[in-house]
Amino acid sequence: MANSYDLIVIGAGPGGYIAAIRAAQLGLKAAIVEREHMAGICSNWGCIPTKALLRSAEIYGHMTHAADYGLSAGQPGFDIGAIVKRSRGIAGQMNNGVQFLMKKNKVDIIWGEAQLLSPHEIVVGKMTKKAVEPQHPQPKTVLPEGRYTAKNIIIATGARPRVLPGIEPDGDRIWTYFEAMKPDQFPKSLVIMGSGAIGMEFASFYRSLGAEVTVVELLPQILPVEDAEIAAHVRKRFEKRGIKIITDAKVTKVDKTKTTVTAHIELKDGTKQQIVADHLISAVGVMCNTENLGLEKLGVKMERGAIVIDSYGRTSVPGVWAIGDVAGPPMLAHKAEHEAVITVETIVGQKGVHGLDKSKVPGCTYCEPQVASVGLTEAKAKEAGRDIKVGRFPFIGNGKAVALGEADGLVKTIFDAKTGELLGAHMVGPEVTELIQGFVIAMGLETTEEDLFHTIFPHPTLSETMKESVLDAYSRALNI
Repeated sequence: MANSYDLIVIGAGPGGYIAAIRAAQLGLKAAIVEREHMAGICSNWGCIPTKALLRSAEIYGHMTHAADYGLSAGQPGFDIGAIVKRSRGIAGQMNNGVQFLMKKNKVDIIWGEAQLLSPHEIVVGKMTKKAVEPQHPQPKTVLPEGRYTAKNIIIATGARPRVLPGIEPDGDRIWTYFEAMKPDQFPKSLVIMGSGAIGMEFASFYRSLGAEVTVVELLPQILPVEDAEIAAHVRKRFEKRGIKIITDAKVTKVDKTKTTVTAHIELKDGTKQQIVADHLISAVGVMCNTENLGLEKLGVKMERGAIVIDSYGRTSVPGVWAIGDVAGPPMLAHKAEHEAVITVETIVGQKGVHGLDKSKVPGCTYCEPQVASVGLTEAKAKEAGRDIKVGRFPFIGNGKAVALGEADGLVKTIFDAKTGELLGAHMVGPEVTELIQGFVIAMGLETTEEDLFHTIFPHPTLSETMKESVLDAYSRALNI
């Protein structure tokens, strides 16, 4: 039947489109359903366009310190409209790229909003509500609305910004990351609720271009999922840049005028204060897109708003699978992509498939300074009762970092004292989001400290800090 498939994927984000491609590679007849834009939030409103913004801010920062490198560049300036235009253009390029990949792999695109009628049948209708403004044209060749059947269905519908009651984003004074990515005018001041990756990246971007920024965090530590020592280093750097950080505090309400917001902040000890700014960015996490999918009628098990799955993507209903943000944390694009491959290969019965080990999923924050990590923090390792050895190496001891003029940072490694197993790695400093994969590979191969001792790292590179941190855990560091 024309409307019958081996696999239908609902959602064309990084998890969904990768699942469709892998299915096609394995010989399955596949289709993908998308209601808003190919490539999902990540490429349209998240991972990629935010990095474009941050790159502009990074280059601007280098220009303002040109004299430190013996250079003269005159008085630097920026055009926020041009910065946003570049970012949106890159998002469009990613969107078109995924459309090309669907065509190349002969994956049918069904444009609309899907609902499951059974574990093997969906109905696709027109969008009931646009969650995100249309930014790029939909594919020219799409299948019509209607009913479709499949032997297996993968749900990859992603997530959206969490909204706090009474502080609902209005697209004007109160922003989510959608509005923060495309300001009409550059704000002079901002309050940012939340110090996770999204909040810290926008704090970094806007401060780099000159805005006064205040970050308010409910917990006692910024970047709550990171190692405490790394988070403390980032806080120090942010405050040195002039970013105000308030922890153990919450925004209780927001008053708005046509030109400002007033954030009412209450600290843990009951102290209250008010901050007036041009805008407030709500970056208090995300919530899964599970509404109107028909999951409840099918009996798909849910927990804390996310679909419950095993390490292979199976839900509680045979034939229905889930991957990515909709299946819960860590809500990261690379985790979704890896889940996609695992799930499709499990569906076809491929041998040797390894279930997802969340402890080996790296996390990256692209603020200035960059932050990257994988595995257990020092505190979590101790909570687990592990006897550990901890190594540290500062970037000031690395020749390449000094030559780059970016010698402020730290690499921290955590080992099991009895077995030498690498339990975690945590980094803050230049290009650590590129370096972390070395430790990810090491953990995946069950590398011990002995293996890393015998690994030759090229000189001069930032990567040498990684080996020195390992050496330091065993009192063998050579360059400090």
